[in-house]
Amino acid sequence: MSLGSPGPTLGVVGGGQLGRMLGEAAGPLGVEVVVSDPTPDCPAAPVVRDQVVGDFDDEAAIRDLGERADYLTFEIELADPDALERVADATGTPVHPAPDTLRVIQDKLVQKRRLGEAGVPVPAFRAVDTEAEFREALAELGYPAMLKAREGGYDGRGNVPVESPDDVTEAFAAIDGPAMVEEFVDFERELAVMGCLGDDEQETFPVTETVHREEILRETVSPARASPAVRERAREVTRDVLAVMEGRGVYGVELFERADGAVLLNEVAPRPHNSGHWTIEGCHTSQFEQHVRAVTGRPLGATERRVPTASANILCDVTGRQKVTLQGVDDALARDRLALHWYGKREGYRLRKMGHITRPAADDGRDPTTLLEATRAARDGLTFQE
Repeated sequence: MSLGSPGPTLGVVGGGQLGRMLGEAAGPLGVEVVVSDPTPDCPAAPVVRDQVVGDFDDEAAIRDLGERADYLTFEIELADPDALERVADATGTPVHPAPDTLRVIQDKLVQKRRLGEAGVPVPAFRAVDTEAEFREALAELGYPAMLKAREGGYDGRGNVPVESPDDVTEAFAAIDGPAMVEEFVDFERELAVMGCLGDDEQETFPVTETVHREEILRETVSPARASPAVRERAREVTRDVLAVMEGRGVYGVELFERADGAVLLNEVAPRPHNSGHWTIEGCHTSQFEQHVRAVTGRPLGATERRVPTASANILCDVTGRQKVTLQGVDDALARDRLALHWYGKREGYRLRKMGHITRPAADDGRDPTTLLEATRAARDGLTFQE
């Protein structure tokens, strides 16, 4: 493969923070990026060549993207796989990961069935279309349990914990659509592995521990504070997941570690994932560079961790939707080795991800717990002003 100026163009459906970081990673590779997004001047706009304004399922916008790009990908599961497939057929622009993979991932029930049938360990689950079916499933699975919207949920939205029979009616009404219920996994910790498929290559990034509250990712630390055997099992499960996926690209694989050391799949994202943001500073190749390499048919990069690394999300805490500014930035940047990533969103609201910080250790001997605590302290010094 040769490279000139201008280089190949990558079209990305979605121009949020993931599109922004894909654009930042693509530039040094000589790849130009055009995104489509419904928000004018979206977060990715300042760092990419151009933006097509259109909804994630707007076929006309996706066709415009396909006509301008040499390769197509997506940074959000709300992209329409049927539209992507038709555009690929009409323009000859390949889509990665494959639209059929997106179809599987978009429906959590289909995702769990497909992966479970392939031998990937998954929690017990049931489809529930009525409240009566929900109660029958809970009688079998027991309490507590997790009710999930089959489509559209993210960052904890669409997930409703059910503690007792008294919660059933309210929980089912909150989903308001096709749903599934899963057994509650009494986990020791949550883990994540970023896997990647190239033309004839398969790679996994180091296993990461993820910390959630209110169903939203707050912090990560790598290496995960799990035994070497559990970390290796997490990579084995990730490789089994990748065997089911079609199309090049990075896949975020979220996992549970049980107290007995067993590893279960939680969910899969066919794109770079929040749990892999630490790789920008923490690995030889970031998940974003890896995704660009993969979808444009380039060789995959080295995935080894440079040093132990922690990250923390910067979540907005204001009431309502409004313009906000981040305070305490200079104090944060004065901390040794801290990296700040601001997503450029115009408005904030409670629990919206506005950015993240990353803190690599000074050397490979840094204790993950100490590193995680220092990263939390740096994040907690940042505040929002309305």
